Amino acid sequence: AGSFCAASLTPVVVLKASSRRAGDRTGCEQELVRLLHHTPFVAVYLETYGCQMNVNDTEIAWAILQKNGYARTKKLDEADVVLLVTCSVREKAEQAIWNRLQHLKALKARRPQTRAPLRIGILGCMAERLKEEILHREKLVDVVAGPDAYRDLPRLLAVAESGQQAANVLLSLDETYADILPVQTSASGTTAFVSIMRGCDNMCSYCIVPFTRGRERSRPIASILQEVRMLSDQGVKEVTLLGQNVNSFRDLSEVQFQSVAAPGLSRGFSTVYKAKSGGLRFSHLLDQVSRIDPEMRIRFTSPHPKDFPDEASVLQLIQERHNICKQLHLPAQSGSTRVLEAMQRGYTREAYLELVHHVRDSIPGVSLSSDFIAGFCRETEEDHQQTVSLLREVRYNVGFLFAYSMRQKTRAHHRLQDDVPADVKKRRLEQLIATFREEAARANAALVGQAQLVLVEGPSKRSASELCGRNDGNIKVIFPDAELEDAAECRAPGRAQPGDYVMVKVTSASSQTLRGVPLCRTTLSRAAASH
Repeated sequence: AGSFCAASLTPVVVLKASSRRAGDRTGCEQELVRLLHHTPFVAVYLETYGCQMNVNDTEIAWAILQKNGYARTKKLDEADVVLLVTCSVREKAEQAIWNRLQHLKALKARRPQTRAPLRIGILGCMAERLKEEILHREKLVDVVAGPDAYRDLPRLLAVAESGQQAANVLLSLDETYADILPVQTSASGTTAFVSIMRGCDNMCSYCIVPFTRGRERSRPIASILQEVRMLSDQGVKEVTLLGQNVNSFRDLSEVQFQSVAAPGLSRGFSTVYKAKSGGLRFSHLLDQVSRIDPEMRIRFTSPHPKDFPDEASVLQLIQERHNICKQLHLPAQSGSTRVLEAMQRGYTREAYLELVHHVRDSIPGVSLSSDFIAGFCRETEEDHQQTVSLLREVRYNVGFLFAYSMRQKTRAHHRLQDDVPADVKKRRLEQLIATFREEAARANAALVGQAQLVLVEGPSKRSASELCGRNDGNIKVIFPDAELEDAAECRAPGRAQPGDYVMVKVTSASSQTLRGVPLCRTTLSRAAASH
């Protein structure tokens, strides 16, 4: 469900999602791409907004463009093409893009006539949601490409070079970019994101994601393992498996597994869709990924709480494997059963708390993070206080809290009223943030005096004499950059480098950061064996 137009004055041709499969190109499109290879040097500048999925999308888009002869620049004034990878989850995220476009408008106007006109592209979720408005507002944007249209970028840019606008926001039934190895863009080179699935079928009433990223579809496990092995060979020390709903992963590429029974849900949880049978599940993928490199840490995000049944081997794998981080993201969204029902989350407060207890029993010392929305439709003061009490009861280590932002197309937009005043949302959000910080500070204070294994990411932003990294629980740890012994005595004493594992004794803690003194350099396997 989407559309393609070669120019703003040309009638839009509507394409149904089922009419075209990933990677298909017409002869005309192939010729345009062929011609592109004969164009002069073109420099692309990429900016990423929003979640980790957008970071990965940026890497995918750049891999496609690089293969088609483009060069990348990190200097905006050197760019011939500026591409913004956008987010639509909240109005504030979209407003940031509109503001950025005004800056680019001025840049475009100042561009010397001796250079080709600056081309501007909007990619990702905002492109999917607001294609028409983006194309027609001030005629500033040249290219619009939705999350499933990145393969089409060379053709779209070729059309834009002729002075016409070009757009493709076709949502695919099967696009996962499984055959494209993203070009890693992280500054340190020690961590990487690997997309394992795209889209979401949960249809939470507040969420725009199913409408901007489409239905759930999973990458073949073989292609994921190939990418993780490549990253291991490149020296990457931490991989995060990404998806809108990672523990709903279901690889249907191998025929012999297509009749496997559907797994159960967490006790007290339900879905808006029928149970899906067949395919290799997330536990199988996690098992295989964790076997590739014993010195590579594995994380995953974002899961849905419903997909952690009592017998789930995922929790067992996290507990058993030393290189799977003892950290889980369990997005609650609200502490009120009444609000959770309106959000169409598929669980009660009691079911969620039972899951939290089950997780903590299964994985001692696990670090928990969560998402919360303040001021959802019809939320009363009593509902809000139940969310405050949930924050106190669970005591999360990491939290992501936002005021509710109504999104068009969602169930809430069609059936509910955004009736909580802005000032009330602001007050409630501030109270949630204050409560979270208070409880996170207490949770992190329990780590003072303990030794934590930290993956060094690089210098601290605030002090060149300190290093920064993250522990197993994904909490930032800062410590002095000093000469260290090697625990295995395999290396001469020296300073820790990005990608090194360092044992750090925690000396102080806040709600967001741990500070400590470094003890020694070590390895992931050695640290696990010593516990």
